[in-house]
Amino acid sequence: MTTPAEPRTDVPTAAGAAVPEKPALEGLEDKWIARWKADDTYAFIRPASRAEVYSIDTPPPTVSGSLHVGHVFSYTHTDLIARFQRMRGKHVFYPIGWDDNGLPTERRVQNFYGVRCDPTVPYDPDFTPPEKPDPKHELRISRPNFVELCHQLTHVDEKAFEDLWRRVGLSVNWSSLYTTISADSIMVAQKAFLRNVVREEAYLSEAPTLWDVTFQTAVAQAELDARDYPGAYHRVAFHAAGGPVFIETTRPELIAACVALIAHPDDERYRSLFGSTVTSPLYGVELPVLAHPAAEPDKGTGIAMCCTFGDLTDVTWWRELQLPARVIIGRDGRIMRDRPEWIADDATWQVIAGKTIVSARELVVAGLRASGDLDGEPTPTLRKANFYEKGDKPLEIVSTRQWYIRNGGRDEDLKRVMLERGADLEWIPPHMRYRYDNWVGGLNGDWLISRQRFFGVPFPVWYSLDADAEPDYDHPILASEDRLPVDPSSDVPAGFSESQRGKPGGFVADPDVMDTWATSSLTPQIACGWERDPELFDVTFPMDLNTHAHEIIRTWLFSRVVRAHFENHSVPWLRCMISGFVMDPDRKKMSKSRGNTVVPTDVLERYGSDAVRWRAAKIRPGLDSPFDQAEMKVGRRLALKVLNASKFVLGAGALSDPAAITEPADLSLLAQLTASISEATRSFEAYDYTSALESTEQFFWQFCDDYLELVKERAYGPAEDSGAASARATLTLTLDIVLRLFAPIMPYVTEEVWSWWKAGSIHQARWPVPDEVVVREDPELLSDVSAALIQIRGAKTQARVSMKTEISLAKFYGTAWALAHLQAVAPDLRAVGRITGDVIWVETDGPIAVDVTLASPT
Repeated sequence: MTTPAEPRTDVPTAAGAAVPEKPALEGLEDKWIARWKADDTYAFIRPASRAEVYSIDTPPPTVSGSLHVGHVFSYTHTDLIARFQRMRGKHVFYPIGWDDNGLPTERRVQNFYGVRCDPTVPYDPDFTPPEKPDPKHELRISRPNFVELCHQLTHVDEKAFEDLWRRVGLSVNWSSLYTTISADSIMVAQKAFLRNVVREEAYLSEAPTLWDVTFQTAVAQAELDARDYPGAYHRVAFHAAGGPVFIETTRPELIAACVALIAHPDDERYRSLFGSTVTSPLYGVELPVLAHPAAEPDKGTGIAMCCTFGDLTDVTWWRELQLPARVIIGRDGRIMRDRPEWIADDATWQVIAGKTIVSARELVVAGLRASGDLDGEPTPTLRKANFYEKGDKPLEIVSTRQWYIRNGGRDEDLKRVMLERGADLEWIPPHMRYRYDNWVGGLNGDWLISRQRFFGVPFPVWYSLDADAEPDYDHPILASEDRLPVDPSSDVPAGFSESQRGKPGGFVADPDVMDTWATSSLTPQIACGWERDPELFDVTFPMDLNTHAHEIIRTWLFSRVVRAHFENHSVPWLRCMISGFVMDPDRKKMSKSRGNTVVPTDVLERYGSDAVRWRAAKIRPGLDSPFDQAEMKVGRRLALKVLNASKFVLGAGALSDPAAITEPADLSLLAQLTASISEATRSFEAYDYTSALESTEQFFWQFCDDYLELVKERAYGPAEDSGAASARATLTLTLDIVLRLFAPIMPYVTEEVWSWWKAGSIHQARWPVPDEVVVREDPELLSDVSAALIQIRGAKTQARVSMKTEISLAKFYGTAWALAHLQAVAPDLRAVGRITGDVIWVETDGPIAVDVTLASPT
């Protein structure tokens, strides 16, 4: 096994500094992207032990989607940590993947090629998509043909994403790239699922299911988006022996699906009705009146219909009160055409049979009005309705057979364990754990992982057919692990032949695919080589860091905790660093639907990658931040200053001799540099990259604005002059360290300057440590000098003269300690201030002050 050398304490100086005459930021990205790729700068080389590795789990972006600057900032936050850990000597395992299956990809393929998947259409090996797609007349093609198009288009999208992330400067291990629909990923997903089934952690169940009628697929709780939806309250009379019982509902079309009226057990208005029955209007179905504590006495009339199913409360009542299922809405979002057995009057049923939800509602209201069972007119309202996060119509609840994975939603003991798993993690920032706890604590059902789509990981399951060709769902046929990956739609279960597919006594494939989160929930296992590369898995899992924005704590984060708990009996990582949102200037979340996103390529090209990364680093973990392009100019200015200051330093002559540093001002600078190293290191170790940047940037600007000005005359002195040697050695050491402190944040400009005078990559150099600097001076010395320089410059500015104007008399006021500092650097002070005349020192108890007399112009 190959083990890389320890990070270098002193990278050898190249033979002469090759400093460009006019350094520029333009072109740095293209130059260093190519070099890093050719040199495989960020390759992961396996070490001998887990302790030497730092492994990172990053969210595989959906390649069929679009990225905005918020994504760039979040991924940059991860890269800041990766680069810091690499410079600390860790072997950084930093894979990236593409999430290329699921509904977003299918929609993009449909729109791009003008096709629609139809599993009943046979495969055409010679199929080519239409040259001019017509979205109004989509061509129906077979599932294999459709999947082929999905692969083709995602390959194009993946290249665009890779180009973007390389330009951002992500130091990922590109050789470890994975996709969620590759053969390896399918095998991992299918194997983990099969083991879940064997251990009874996954199960098949016929149950009420949230259903999107547009996309024709089941939807999990984590994918819900509660939105205001216009509706109306209808006051409707049910018939009881003592007179009408009024309910108020926004879903009158579900009266035919009503199974009970429910009121709170303490509601005196309805206590006498508990245990009795009422009959429904229009349909005359006898219904029980029952009590349940979830009923809300102050909502509407205080008594409500329980229908199967209007909302999730109906599901709760239906399950807990053991009510019958009377489902009238089909998967197509229409009222079922065949009259159900509990409806006696076929003519009444036929009024709504086969109608859409909206049409059925209008017809039922007309019927209630005609029968006198509608009390008054409907009252408009906005009601909260559940939507699929990608859909535009309210979800319905239909009864379907789906696969589920247990997650604690229906098992309090398991829920408690999942909360304990959350407590096992380090959260950055700590309050993000509450989002996890709130989500897990509020779960009310297991994780539905079936999707009625086409481009995804197929369930490795078949069902035997009886003599009437009816599937035996109670005894699914599971694929053996040694056959994985399998596609049941084309592969045959053991003991059967293809000729028996769909025939009595034969078999049928499970038609569904796994939810994309069911695959993404296994990214640690996929990336770390679970059951495929045991050596890699041992040195990378559990991973050290999980990073992403806070909106997917409930989906991606929690689902990975569930899968690792079941399969590995551990958490999947040690800590979670959670990003906030990047908002628009009005502090609204950036989203494609709002039209307020900023295209990252535009910003990267205009300001440069280092400026964008600098802006990203200004946002602490967990905090939302408004985006203002003007701030990018500040980051670009910093990058330019690094180039120009480096040119000045190296132009004075690089001198790698710390022993030559003897002057008080130089030693004071190094004392400040030592403090900056310690602060940046402590901050990065605490995952506070923002504070690391702030301390480094503050030091750098003082270095440029004060120290460089103070010593530039001395630095260009004769080579044999000890003062000049001290300045050049200080400049050389400071530049070396400052570049390394900036390297995780601004990789391009630091690599460029490093290449002018050093061998190798700065990103393989060692992170600076205080021991590299010998401290023998008070760091406050240079601070006092800075205070004096500010006043000297201020006097010249106020007089509206050039900074080169000479001073004939300078009076310095301050404490004895401060004046001693200034006197120690008097020659430098005279040079930078152009003080040609007398200097007077006046001891006071106040802060440093300077009075100057400007020389008369000659």
